[in-house]
Amino acid sequence: MARTLNGQSPRIALPQGSVDSHIHVYSPKHHALPGGPDLPADVASLADYRKVQQWLGLNKVVITQPNAYQTDNTCMLEALKELGDNGRGVVVVTPETDEATLQHWHDLGARGARIMELTLGAVRLKDLLKVNAKIRPLDWTCIVQFNGREILDRAPLLNKIQGDYVIDHHGKFLPPVTPDSKEFDQLLRLIDKGNCYYKIAACYESSVTGGPDYQDIADLSKRIIAHAPERVIWGSNWPHVSGSPEDAPNDVQLLDTVMSWMPDEKTRQSIFVDNPNRLYWRNER
Repeated sequence: MARTLNGQSPRIALPQGSVDSHIHVYSPKHHALPGGPDLPADVASLADYRKVQQWLGLNKVVITQPNAYQTDNTCMLEALKELGDNGRGVVVVTPETDEATLQHWHDLGARGARIMELTLGAVRLKDLLKVNAKIRPLDWTCIVQFNGREILDRAPLLNKIQGDYVIDHHGKFLPPVTPDSKEFDQLLRLIDKGNCYYKIAACYESSVTGGPDYQDIADLSKRIIAHAPERVIWGSNWPHVSGSPEDAPNDVQLLDTVMSWMPDEKTRQSIFVDNPNRLYWRNER
């Protein structure tokens, strides 16, 4: 298998209790569904990820429903059963999902709903508020991904979200804007409202300047980190399914790059431990 699952340790050790807030898992038992992309060539199972988790020094993980499985959350829920309290899930919820099903998923560890406007997403922005209303009784979080270039038009909808939500993948500006742009100022206003989080994940998917520094995305993330470190979370985006296993970025190199954006240990504690625990391990019932 070409995918790298271990290697040299991170340059700076992660704080104890660190959370990977965005991965995907797959199983050969579960086939891709119509409307989504194919499964990754090497399957990329939970067993594979657990090797990466140990390599990077992570303790907890949030699994996000991959687009390949569309509205069938079975594979992810099976992984949550195996992870126990160290795992949480962001499932696909539709306007038709009933309360009993939501409670069952909650009991298994689901704590969020995915809204994906890009790349064959199963539930789109048009259903955001309906899904948000469905999950409010359980105090779940929406994670929302769209082209950040549209954020001025999307802001009125986002401002209607009740409870916390996460803007995914650095805002997914395609192509990246500058930190002083009106679009990024709008993102900061959403964060300042108090219920919006910014997820550092998959800088390679939107960067134009490219690795290893991803300077265009680094500039955006550094401004957010300086402005509101209590509103930032991080995810590895493993297994990096936007490309082939052979082309997947090295996870420790990506982590080292992200860590270089953070000024001190207090900031790392917020982003890797405190903030994701507040979102995904709160209000247990």
